[in-house]
Amino acid sequence: MKDPSESFRFLKRDKRFATLIKKHGLPDMKRTGTPFRALVRAIIGQQVSGAAARSIFARFIVLFPKGKFPTPQAVRKMSIEKMRAAGLSRQKVSYIKDLAEKFSDGTIRHRHLHTMTSDEIIEHLVQVKGIGVWTVHMFLVFTLNRPDVLPTGDLGIRKGFQIVYGLKSLPDHARMERLALPWRAHASTASWYLWRAADSARPTRPPKPRRRREPNAKEGEAKRRK
Repeated sequence: MKDPSESFRFLKRDKRFATLIKKHGLPDMKRTGTPFRALVRAIIGQQVSGAAARSIFARFIVLFPKGKFPTPQAVRKMSIEKMRAAGLSRQKVSYIKDLAEKFSDGTIRHRHLHTMTSDEIIEHLVQVKGIGVWTVHMFLVFTLNRPDVLPTGDLGIRKGFQIVYGLKSLPDHARMERLALPWRAHASTASWYLWRAADSARPTRPPKPRRRREPNAKEGEAKRRK
């Protein structure tokens, strides 16, 4: 794995990213924890706000002894009812249970993930219910810290490209890959800045228009006499 500072220095030489770097500073991309913990957290975070995901994740951990993050074996033994009470949907419970089962029985060879290519990891992890390519991309960027991941299926990345490159519409996968060619080896760090660009461009709510006060009958009559 390349040193992230190498990607940072490389992107600073690109005028588009230099502007973003000046505005947002150094990227915060390092996440701690085991692959199992990271993937459980990713499943919990699907289709909910960041605040809701953090709350549910905290309640999930409290289900287990001493409030420590559980092993796959402990998750397998935990009742569905208790997991649902922590705020997890029935579907997400089934996903986390399936993840725990596949970590326990060796279907997911988590100790070998660091030696696999990114494409091999995607193919390997999508065996788990509820884990798709986007989730694996996030895992590659923030847990395994792979330097060259470009999550072209992410709406924030597409919006970031549109803003940074001044495109009229959201680009498709092929166009993003073409635009990324000069910095493709540093795509993970570039993606962090593309997300920041998309976040910064979110429109604020326009002020409510002031309602025009209608003149009352006497005011109207007075204006007509003038």
